[in-house]
Amino acid sequence: MIGSELDQIRAMLQDFTWGDTIAEMRSNFDNGFSLPPHPTAQVTPIQAGGVSAELISVPQGHSDRIILYLHGGGFAMGSCQTYRRLAADLAAAASSSVLVIDYRLAPEHPYPAALEDTLTAYRWLIDPQRFLPSQVAIVGDSAGGNLALAALVSLRDTGDQLPASAVLISPYCDQTQTSPTITTHAAIDPMVSPQLLDTVTQWYAPDTDLKEPLISPLYADLSALPALLIHVGAAEVLLDDSLQLARQVGLANGAIELKVWQNMIHCFHLFSPLLAEGRQAIAEVGAFLHRHFIHDTG
Repeated sequence: MIGSELDQIRAMLQDFTWGDTIAEMRSNFDNGFSLPPHPTAQVTPIQAGGVSAELISVPQGHSDRIILYLHGGGFAMGSCQTYRRLAADLAAAASSSVLVIDYRLAPEHPYPAALEDTLTAYRWLIDPQRFLPSQVAIVGDSAGGNLALAALVSLRDTGDQLPASAVLISPYCDQTQTSPTITTHAAIDPMVSPQLLDTVTQWYAPDTDLKEPLISPLYADLSALPALLIHVGAAEVLLDDSLQLARQVGLANGAIELKVWQNMIHCFHLFSPLLAEGRQAIAEVGAFLHRHFIHDTG
């Protein structure tokens, strides 16, 4: 059953084209990856300290916990619309509300604009919204996983209180692209290619040292971070980013859980309405977040 579902998704992705211009890429990304709405979720447009966002809530959600969600799309694509269904599924799984932000996109707004918007939204949740840091989690996929990890490092270094936990889904955390799977898995990854990574990296961090810790947080000091969960598919070019990241966090004496999903593709959680393993993965993310919310808030 799962094989058939995954085969159907792969067949769909074979017909997908990114486009030739940034406008085409954004339109194709939104149209290609926006799935049907969640049946019970409520979506409220909101400004999070000046950052456009959507607040996703579900009937069973607790009002005293919230997830800050940072979408993928190579820092250049993606929106609240694209991730509305995933955010709602995550809200249901974690019994929480979810704040999805429309951070500024490259190439119009290169680094550090997206990270600045992420930090603004997090601090807005703490003050004036008055969430305790232990009532907040950060989740990001792909480029959003990069932003989530970079935000944790930045918040720690500036003395801010850190959130209860964080989840990184297929994170793009080494923009030097030196990981072996960038090339060894290029033929089996239907979503991300080395050429696409080259393009979005140049847009996000032009003429910049790609080993700078807040650009490629794999090279950051990863000590004293909250509990982390990493999900990654075995059939994606960014597999090694996750493997190396888990090792680096472990060497820094951090709390880290890593799960490599057999045969799965980049950010397969997006396809949860169509894919049983996507639903299972979201349930596991929800359980991880719930466990740390409960542990910290009682």
